[in-house]
Amino acid sequence: MFGRTSLAAAALLAAGALVLSACTGGTTPTPSNTGEPDPDASAIIRLVLEPGNLDIRETAGAALDQILVDNIYQGLVSRTPEQEIVPGLASDWTISSDALTYTFTLREGVVFHDGQELTPQDVVWSLQTRKDTPGWRDSARLANVASITADGQEITLTLTEPDSSLLWNLTGRAGIILKEGDTVDYKTAANGTGPFVLDTWRQGDSITYTRNDAYWGDAAQVAEVVFDYIPDNQAALNAALAGEVDVVTGFDANLTEQIEADGGFTVELGQSTDKGTLAFNQTSGPLADQRVRQAIRHAIDHEAFVEADASGSTLFGPIPELDPGHEDLADVAPFDVEAAQALLAEADVEDLELTLTIPNFYSTTIPQILVSNLNAVGITLQVNAVDFPTWLNDVYINQDYDLSFVLHTEARDFENWANPDYYFTYDNAEVQDLYAQSLAATDEAEAAELLAEAARIVSEDAAGDWLFSGASVVAVGSSITGMPSINVNERLDLAELTKR
Repeated sequence: MFGRTSLAAAALLAAGALVLSACTGGTTPTPSNTGEPDPDASAIIRLVLEPGNLDIRETAGAALDQILVDNIYQGLVSRTPEQEIVPGLASDWTISSDALTYTFTLREGVVFHDGQELTPQDVVWSLQTRKDTPGWRDSARLANVASITADGQEITLTLTEPDSSLLWNLTGRAGIILKEGDTVDYKTAANGTGPFVLDTWRQGDSITYTRNDAYWGDAAQVAEVVFDYIPDNQAALNAALAGEVDVVTGFDANLTEQIEADGGFTVELGQSTDKGTLAFNQTSGPLADQRVRQAIRHAIDHEAFVEADASGSTLFGPIPELDPGHEDLADVAPFDVEAAQALLAEADVEDLELTLTIPNFYSTTIPQILVSNLNAVGITLQVNAVDFPTWLNDVYINQDYDLSFVLHTEARDFENWANPDYYFTYDNAEVQDLYAQSLAATDEAEAAELLAEAARIVSEDAAGDWLFSGASVVAVGSSITGMPSINVNERLDLAELTKR
């Protein structure tokens, strides 16, 4: 997505209301009627943010990953909502003892949606083209791959050096397998190998999938899935109560009592990798002083965000609970107004005025809490709510901002804190070295320990603040089972969804 890892801001960028994390399990059965699943059913799912186009190769934004990966497009490997790496188009794989050779066994009998057979050459071409095409999203994730070859159904990736993130990267865009020489218009159409086929896209309204009857694996359990794009939460609630949608993702947990009142829906709270991130521009001025940044962190009441959204959990570092290297860092910056004031006095900062640049689709609750919290320690915060293209230009590209808020949804995106060119403007050689060591580690536990060490430094440096850990808040109709409830904002695998 954006940069080497993607800012998943464009993703569920806008659940309108603040969406936080407090959590139950993954795919949770919900109350249902006594009928058997209907294989001819059409399931209607409310989503928030509609993609601008469908080009999974070049277009940023998790709004694409959310609906296209798993359902339409697949890679050699995939991942569960709980973040476990599992077989995909490859039935199995092996990794050499020196972690330099990855060998995958490609399944036979796989066909694309246009009826053409998936060949080993398609796999080689897809991965090599991704690696060699900077304009394709996540191409840099294959930077350590020296060669990609096929021998019969075996696909071999040879690396220049160990890369503990490679297998994970192959579960995302970097690993998507396309048809070599395909002439499909990727902006408006799709040709993948997944359990669903893109049927229609009514721009500004909905996207419809139909079951892929030629799918290599277990067939989808419903004949049709309709993604109904309804940005406003109240409108989504009304649609649910009127029986117009079966599932409401990105739901406002404050409306739980209303949607559950007649027993037609159950609200599920699941973990996610969403991180409500407050970025500090550290290039110059008061925010270049670590004491000022730390003062701001002490001034923020993180529990207030959780309480305001009736769901969620606090987060005090850059790695959420679902990701390797997570550690509870609440001790680094607890809510402490006096400590904040003392740090500002030590930095000789008085009457500080700062501007918060925030995309205008976020709930006003976020800036309201920040304005109040910072005012209590003598900092005046001006709020600059802008459309997303303006945010991209001013904040992401030109780094012209004081403070900025965006919901980063992508999993395992710590690398942004190890990239001094990223819009976070954070540059710490020790963090960069620890991150490089984690990539080179051949042991998963060692890699996670190195990430945890780096993440603590990032937090202690007050490189940013993490206002909350996001949740998947999903209202599921009583006729639906098999609806994912973990990390729904990033990936939404619907192969096991059933409707009665």
